[in-house]
Order: sequence, then structure tokens, then C-alpha cells
Amino acid sequence: MNAASRSGLLALLLTPLVVAVTLPPGDRPPKVASLQETVGPLATLGRVPIDLHTHSNASDGTLDPADVVAEAAHHGLTAIALTDHDTTAGWDEAAQAALEHGVGLVPGVEISTHHGGISIHLLAYLVDPANPELVREMEHARESRDTRMERMVEKLAAAGVPITLDAVLAQARPGATLGRPHIADALVAAGHVAGRDEAFDDLLHDRSPYYVRHYAPDAIRAVRLVRAAGGVPVMAHPFANRRGRTVSDEVIEEMAAAGLAGLEVHHRDHFGPERLHGQALADRLGLFVTGSSDFHGAGKENRLGENTTEPAVLAQIEEQASSGVTVVRR
Repeated sequence: MNAASRSGLLALLLTPLVVAVTLPPGDRPPKVASLQETVGPLATLGRVPIDLHTHSNASDGTLDPADVVAEAAHHGLTAIALTDHDTTAGWDEAAQAALEHGVGLVPGVEISTHHGGISIHLLAYLVDPANPELVREMEHARESRDTRMERMVEKLAAAGVPITLDAVLAQARPGATLGRPHIADALVAAGHVAGRDEAFDDLLHDRSPYYVRHYAPDAIRAVRLVRAAGGVPVMAHPFANRRGRTVSDEVIEEMAAAGLAGLEVHHRDHFGPERLHGQALADRLGLFVTGSSDFHGAGKENRLGENTTEPAVLAQIEEQASSGVTVVRR
């Protein structure tokens, strides 16, 4: 075979890989799992994959914190953030695993907030977990989540749905931040639904008659709180309008004025138009942009590393943090 023929064959062999990862605007990003099955771990793609939004069973994920880190190592990620809902309980276990597996760990938390009756999730990186006001707010949120769980279970049971509070609690790790996914898991265990997605689509969505709100601080106040605790606040999936109402750009501008550092633009709930808008808004407001999986283990389709963050952005997060909490590295 001459040199020209070899070059043509090589181009032909490489073409499917290019098609697999190039999407037209507006399409959902590919699942990393399918890409790995084709070409192996992410590290072989010459990237430095950093995933800044993951959950363990310290909240509504399905894996232990150590297992989240182990999965990240298995899939070739160089760093992840553990960002459980309203708790830092998984940090120590994840940090030990990070040292064992050689994966960088960014300690974080996803704080439940709201503005104007609309739920906003705020990622707080490298925040002081002992800050008194932060501790009070997260404890208040977790206690409210507990009583909310009781009321939602009562409503479902009264409608004839086969569920009890004990069955829900059996799905959660002791001390975990309780959430609707635990109700979903109990419904799956009872055979009432096939999976979490079906439970949310049919029974647990925000407009469901069984839905109950829980306490959450105002988002602008929460941004200031994170900054006061030495952390770096980033707004999670700000344009995920297919899962519920989202706030206006004007609210994001107020959050930026209060100290918001970035927007999680690259997320599976954002399609082409949302990503373009998010990048433009971040540029206008002087915010950095992150990409993350929002991994929950078996609880969601989201796969580790399906969206990633540039190393330069992680460097900015480290530069802005003033809490004394640092990225765990071996």
C-alpha cells in the first residue's frame, strides 16, 4: 500500500470518532459512557477532564463519596468537585479516596436557594464548612427537607400511592440530606415506577399536587454568605428551563453584583441556544464558565465527565477562595 493509500485509510478510520463527538447546535451532548466504550478512558483523548458537579449518597446520589472518586479515576478524570445538597458530610471520605486514587478533589456543596419563588441551586467551592452562618443555613435547609419529606409521603399515601416514610428513609444513607430522589427510589423498590425519571415525570415534579417546598435562603443573600465564608459561588444549570422555571438575566446580574463568580453553562440540561446565551451573559458580566456532569450515580443518566471545566477556570476558583480550604491533591 502506498503512502497516499495509507493516508486515505487513516482518514477514513478517524472519521467516525469525529462524527461521534460533533453535534449540531441545540442537540443534547453525547453520553461519555458510550464514547469510552469506543475509544477507552477519557485521558486517552488528550484532555484534562475536570468535573465540578457530582453527588454522593451524602445527599441524593447512589454511591459512597469514596466510590464517586474511584469512578472518576476509572474514567480518566483528573479532578472532581463533590457538591452534595446542603451538606459537606462526604468531604473527608472523598478526600481520603482522592489521595488513594490520585484524583484532585475540590470540596464543595450545592446550596438550595430561591429568588421570587423560583428555585436556584448555588454551587459553593472551597467554602469554610465551619462558618457559623453557613452551618445554620444548611442545617435549617436539611431540617426543612425532613419535614417536607413527611408531608409529601402523606400526600402520596392519601392518594393511594404505595409508600411510607420508613420505606423512603430506608433508601437514604444515615444522616444524608433527604430529597425527592429518595421518594423515587422507594417507589422503584415498591414496583410502582421503573426508575427515578418516571417517578419525577409522573409524581414528583415541581407542579405535582404532591410537591411541597422546603426552606431555602434568598439566592443573592446566599452568594454573599458563600463569599463571607471564603468560598467561590457558581450558579448551577441556570438555564435549565425544561425542568422548571428559571430566573431572568436581571436576577443573575444581581447575583453577579453580590459576588457570583461563574455560571455552569456546559450542562446536559442546556442545549445549543442556552449554552450560547450563557457564554455571552458570562462574558458580559465578567464571570467564568464551568462544565459539569451533575453526576448522581445510578440515580440519573448523567455520566462523569460528559461536560468538563477548563483547568484555567479551576485555577481561578483556587485563586478566589479565601477560606483556607484547598483542592486535595496527592
